[in-house]
Amino acid sequence: MEKFQAARNKASKRLKIADHMMVMTYPLVKDSKLLLAVLENLFLALTNSVASVLYYERLFKRIPPFHDTFESKFNRFRSKIVPKYNIDMKYVKMIKEIKDIIVMHKKSPVEFTRKDKFVIASKNYKIKTISVEQIKEYIKDTKSFVAQMEEIVSKNEQIFK
Repeated sequence: MEKFQAARNKASKRLKIADHMMVMTYPLVKDSKLLLAVLENLFLALTNSVASVLYYERLFKRIPPFHDTFESKFNRFRSKIVPKYNIDMKYVKMIKEIKDIIVMHKKSPVEFTRKDKFVIASKNYKIKTISVEQIKEYIKDTKSFVAQMEEIVSKNEQIFK
């Protein structure tokens, strides 16, 4: 199995996990902390989709080598892949937004739940809330993004069987 196929499969698996957590687990548990776990799985789905397309393009030597870090992959994706395949910039913004939320959560000293929302506060009390509706919107957009990336990497699928 090629690297791009493994990344594509990981992305699909993480998306299914996030969707299951939101549709099945969250309504039962009703714990807003679960929203963060869903967000992390969505982020992994997005980054693996990005990696899949980058590895695919690299395999055909259409892009130069890149480092195996999020920043490097994200910048290469934004500069080379987005214009080439005419990918909507809303996906790039969404990836950055989700990454910022996760980083903010890791650095935040205070977090709490308030009425079906998960609230993250920074040291200087900059507040970010995560709601169920917001997560559902992210899931919907992530599904379409992952499908679009799978379409790109499956063009020459028969070569790698």
